[in-house]
Amino acid sequence: MKLNEISDNPGATKDRMRVGRGIGSGKGKTAGRGVKGQKARTGVSIKGFEGGQMPLHRRLPKRGFNNLYAQDLNEVNLGRIQEAVDAGKLDKAATVTVETMVAAGIIARPRDGVKLLGVGELTEKLSFEVTRASKSAVEAVEKAGGSVTTVYAQGASTRGSREAATA
Repeated sequence: MKLNEISDNPGATKDRMRVGRGIGSGKGKTAGRGVKGQKARTGVSIKGFEGGQMPLHRRLPKRGFNNLYAQDLNEVNLGRIQEAVDAGKLDKAATVTVETMVAAGIIARPRDGVKLLGVGELTEKLSFEVTRASKSAVEAVEKAGGSVTTVYAQGASTRGSREAATA
């Protein structure tokens, strides 16, 4: 067998239907669209249209809301921080911030900040500057001799800020 002899199995492919090519083709004249009316025309998409009856998506009540002040935070576990320190990606002496985490490859992008979570074990004495931290994370960092400072992220929340909403 050669590359130029390779082909599909017989019956594996089927030619597309060429509509509107004469009455003898079986799909001529109206090309399978029926007769007249909106749906027989080109460029019609009536998704959710129920013949004039109130559509289901408009009959149902609205639910929920989008919180204007919600923050999209990166969640980082202490175990992940320890792995980065062990690999030499994070400096033990420097303060661990959002920027240093991005540079070390712990998080992909800053978003609205970082929330420090207490899963995993931290053995190094590190000082953190994060947006939020869980109680277990703070306890684990302080147990290792480090400190946690929470700061409100600069330009926080991509959805809108408190200052913009009150102004």
